Amino acid sequence: MEPIKVEGEIASRKLVIETGKLAKQATGSAVVSLGDTVILATAVVAAGRPGADFFPLSCDYEEKYYASGKIKGSRFIKREGRPSEAAVLRSRMMDRPIRPLFPKGTTNEVQIIATVLSIDLEVDPAVTAMNAASAALMVSGAPFAGPIGAVRIGLQDDKLIVNPTYEEEETGDLVLTVAGTADAITMVEAGSNEISDEKMLEALELAHSEIKKICALQVDLKKQVNPEPVELTIAEKNEDAEKAVEALISEKDLNTIAGKQKREIKDAIHALEEKLLEKYAAEIEEEKFSEGELKDILNTKFEKNMRKNILEKDLRLDSRKLNEVRPLSCEVGVLPRTHGSGLFNRGETQIMTITTLGGPGKAMIVDTMDKDYHRFYMHEYNFPSFSVGETSRRFGPGRREIGHGDLAERALIPVLPPKDKFPYTLRVVSETLSCNGSSSMGSVCGSTLSLMDAGVPIARPVSAIAMGMVTDKDADGKFTTHKILTDIQGFEDFAGDMDFKVARTEQGITALQMDIKVKGVSTEILKEALAQATKGCDEIRAAMLKAIAEPRKELNKYAPMIESVKIDPEKIRMVIGKGGETIQKITAECGVEIDVDDDGLVTVTAPDGEAGEKAKKWIEQIVYEPKVGDEFDGKVVRIMDFGAFVEFLPGKDGMVHISALAPHRIDKVEDAVKVGDEIRVKVVEVDAMGRINLTRIIDGVEMKRAPRPPRPAGNGGRPPRRF
Repeated sequence: MEPIKVEGEIASRKLVIETGKLAKQATGSAVVSLGDTVILATAVVAAGRPGADFFPLSCDYEEKYYASGKIKGSRFIKREGRPSEAAVLRSRMMDRPIRPLFPKGTTNEVQIIATVLSIDLEVDPAVTAMNAASAALMVSGAPFAGPIGAVRIGLQDDKLIVNPTYEEEETGDLVLTVAGTADAITMVEAGSNEISDEKMLEALELAHSEIKKICALQVDLKKQVNPEPVELTIAEKNEDAEKAVEALISEKDLNTIAGKQKREIKDAIHALEEKLLEKYAAEIEEEKFSEGELKDILNTKFEKNMRKNILEKDLRLDSRKLNEVRPLSCEVGVLPRTHGSGLFNRGETQIMTITTLGGPGKAMIVDTMDKDYHRFYMHEYNFPSFSVGETSRRFGPGRREIGHGDLAERALIPVLPPKDKFPYTLRVVSETLSCNGSSSMGSVCGSTLSLMDAGVPIARPVSAIAMGMVTDKDADGKFTTHKILTDIQGFEDFAGDMDFKVARTEQGITALQMDIKVKGVSTEILKEALAQATKGCDEIRAAMLKAIAEPRKELNKYAPMIESVKIDPEKIRMVIGKGGETIQKITAECGVEIDVDDDGLVTVTAPDGEAGEKAKKWIEQIVYEPKVGDEFDGKVVRIMDFGAFVEFLPGKDGMVHISALAPHRIDKVEDAVKVGDEIRVKVVEVDAMGRINLTRIIDGVEMKRAPRPPRPAGNGGRPPRRF
């Protein structure tokens, strides 16, 4: 096939989608360029997996350091290896809007790889990778109900920006990533500085208008390519098993699956499973159908019945109202030696979050393909299997855990104090101890409690909630009715059509994340969900404030003390000293850590206030510029015939003339002082060369420099000149 190319424009940048030139053996491939950013996406559709009960789709975002003209920072390993957290998050963003658009029951293994070939270091390449992944699927011939388009929206000076630059993202009030089809929005990811619902909805509408343009380009590309259709393998239904379950399990039986606790619901499901297995033991023995098939069909019927009860009766499994939050309880200071801790309970979801404070030197150095930076705030989310009463092998954090940690981090960054006011590095870890839905939003709430318990002066508390939705559609797939659910629990999440996470303060939104299982939602539905979420967040925040109304006035006694000194950047070398000698001496003698920024901010991290104050004073003395009239206690460090040199500040000395060492005339300097003596001195002169002249002070009296004796009359006592 000859290369085929379509072109458009997004935010004054040229968008080019090309296929047929690279990676020709993939089922589908596309190269998408936006400015100087070039990404190759490939889609390979393999054979179906017999007996698979899930869709084996994998999406990978491949960072290539050569794309930015960069060699990896590690001294020993230069090859790209384990994906960075940024790459994991971008992989998740590719997966989430694509997965719902494949036919239900697909068992084919589908792998999408987005390889970054070039980046311009101006615009984040994540949305370009998402567009490339969709284009590769469109030309593959797979029955993908796309295309999808993706775009990023920023906000600066109350003006919305399409595909903002890195600089505009860092200085702006919004970073919003939106994906969708030409008809509706399918995925949202956002971090914002407490912006209003109205502004967020305006940004979503702007994003969708740009998404339509991107989708149109892909439709045009597919028409020109006219790919050969790929047949997918759809899991077959066992009609005998379906008839068996239908004959034995009534709607009345399904309505017994209810309860306030997850265990009650599971027990009710297990009771019906036992009923099926006992009734059809002979058929199972004859392999007419399997235990697994019966259980899967029962689960499907249960989910349909649950959805029907919500849509027709506003009846949820735990009998809550549609807009009702589960019972709440909050505690702080639950651990004795940590710097801050918070325990957040909402229904059966329980999160314990721990805050640890460290000096600036504890910041995480992030080395990625496109930029290097320091992370002074880190939020980590853990989800052990015991939290849902299961067992599993632990292999470290997975994509879900990394994603939830990133979401909670974005939610809290807008309320953290600025680095120049609070120069600590913060590591916040949320441990999911029990989960029945919305543990990620519970981690936001637990983190707020923990930070306030640690004495971190956050601007305002952040509360968060997960919203769900159940829909009904007509024969054309259009919504006929929908119900928004507040604070979804686990079963409602799995069987529902939307997971919409909202984090906010009383002033506005700080983070959003939305995933849907249908083909998109309108901004009208999102507006309704946001309004309902705001009420839920307000209720949760009120419960949090009962546990702790504001950040503690003092840091936890076990937290390190930090002292900051702002110095002239030209004097940084004086603090560091030759070969680091001076700074190493301070850290060793005071037992502290010292970090020096290029702008002259010197930060001292100490185990206690006394050590920190000692180091701070030492640094201040090093950079201090003596003035005439200043008095110091100094030490004699060197003696000359004409006077003594006294070190009166670390690294600074001045000369006391022999005539200013004693109240009377002395013949030798040693008659007044010796090396090592500690004496009081006063600055009497700082000459143009920066040399400092001192005088000695004894019992509060300044030793004046003795006047020179008068010369004799005549020739001054010199021998007569001979001619």
